[in-house]
Amino acid sequence: MKKLLRFLKPYRKQLLLVMALLLVQAIANLYLPDLNASIINDGVAKGDTDFIIRAGALMLGVTFVLGIVSIVSVYWGSKTAMSFGRDLRHHVFRRVQRFSLAELNRFGAPSLITRTTNDVQHVQMLVAMSLNVMVLAPFMAVGGVIMAVRQDVPLSGLIVVVIPVLTLVIGLMLRKALPTFKMMQKRLDRVNQVMREKLAGIRVIRAFVRTDYEERRFDVANYDLTQTMLSMGRLFSLLMPVIMAIFNLTLVATMWFGGLRIDSGAMPIGNLTAFLSYIMQILMSVMMATVMFVMVPRASASAERINEVLDTEPQIEDPAEPDTPTQTRGLVEFADVEFRYPGAEDQVLCGISFTAEPGKTTAIVGSTGCGKSTLVNLIPRFYDVTDGRLLVDGVDVRDMTQAELWSRIGFIPQKAFLFSGTVASNLRYGREDATEQELWHALEVAQGAAFVQSMPEGLDSPVTQGGTNVSGGQRQRLAIARALVKRPEIYIFDDSFSALDFKTDAALRSALAHDTGDSTVIIVAQRVSTILHADRIIVLDEGRIVGTGTHTELMDTCDTYREIVRSQLTEEEVA
Repeated sequence: MKKLLRFLKPYRKQLLLVMALLLVQAIANLYLPDLNASIINDGVAKGDTDFIIRAGALMLGVTFVLGIVSIVSVYWGSKTAMSFGRDLRHHVFRRVQRFSLAELNRFGAPSLITRTTNDVQHVQMLVAMSLNVMVLAPFMAVGGVIMAVRQDVPLSGLIVVVIPVLTLVIGLMLRKALPTFKMMQKRLDRVNQVMREKLAGIRVIRAFVRTDYEERRFDVANYDLTQTMLSMGRLFSLLMPVIMAIFNLTLVATMWFGGLRIDSGAMPIGNLTAFLSYIMQILMSVMMATVMFVMVPRASASAERINEVLDTEPQIEDPAEPDTPTQTRGLVEFADVEFRYPGAEDQVLCGISFTAEPGKTTAIVGSTGCGKSTLVNLIPRFYDVTDGRLLVDGVDVRDMTQAELWSRIGFIPQKAFLFSGTVASNLRYGREDATEQELWHALEVAQGAAFVQSMPEGLDSPVTQGGTNVSGGQRQRLAIARALVKRPEIYIFDDSFSALDFKTDAALRSALAHDTGDSTVIIVAQRVSTILHADRIIVLDEGRIVGTGTHTELMDTCDTYREIVRSQLTEEEVA
């Protein structure tokens, strides 16, 4: 929790203001019982009406000031806490934005969402309550003790007994609560994970008639969370009754021993009234602190989870002294590249060496799981090579800033993803200042102009999150058009034609050949027909290059390529 308090530094002035207002509020609260005791002892007992009126008017004035100060302190305290939460969410989001795929896979999307929203909210609520309660409670408790001692020293001995008992009870509760709160957040992560899988995989679930199974899976996660929350509820259900019992017993003891003191003449009745008020203020301060301490374990568990994100340094960072290519040609060179995933024993890629040149199409084929997508994911530095070098325009990608590298690449992933908005906003994701003419040109090349024109609002037609309101083929064509709008030096198509029919596939490749003539084009494909006319075909098998050349050359020299071709094409088509 201490690490997160650094985000409060920009609000030092507001914090000082709130603390000053709370101090004024505490002084006013402590002054009122003493003034009330004076009215009883010096006004009512002596029948001095003028004194009662003057003191009563003063009490009303102090109460009015107290109300104004309370409103202002709550306003500034809440505003500071909300600003703190905003800044904390911002820093968590920025750190997640810098994560490589390795860190994203380590935490998982459901957990990162919970940490950015639910966990930050718990810490934010603790800060808000602290500025309005936790700061006031010590002022009131310490001041109450001092004022109670001023009223009657022997009767103040009750405080020496009560405070340690309350401290012990609260300490035992918190000791048991912290592990339970940590478990609660893990259970909440699990519920979020199951729910996300349910929503994302709804078509698969229904197609395989697994709705009942998913319901049972959710019920298990929900039951675990419920049991953890019930365990926490049972723990804290004992807290308030115990504190109220101590509270009431203290008041009874005060009345009992105070009555004896008054009967003996050792204490005026007004002092007993003030003493009761101070005892109530002390115990109320302890109760307020108790409510706060109920929040502390959960906020502490959330703070640990947030710190895990903020303390995680991304494996892929920009170099201290970046190098910028002097040419913008789009030349991609793999020099004896090797790669293994973090924590894996075996290499996914080994001894990869080839060059993808501008103005030419380089295709990568191979069996499922041979490392094709992994290979192209190394180019934009989604992962870093574990050995060897990967150069773009003569500069190692690890020596360039990520922004500089990404500006040269148009990447179309296997699973086309669209953002909520419109067709135009998704296409301009490639380049914000693109004109409508450029958007339509990119759609024509991507074979998407026809279906966009058929939409009621054309380029302004809405697109839902993930592009779920368009078909898979339409999503792929919009993703391709988005990359074309960017006009990069390097195009990477990671199996981006799989959802297209053969006719559309052929038309799109023909249009691409004219539109990307000066760029480097790298295509990962499962369908051989997609890459038959590539300038260079690289065949992967178990992470190694087993063949390279044109289609004709590979049919003569590479057994693996021949097997792939003959599994998809007839002898006539091969010929």
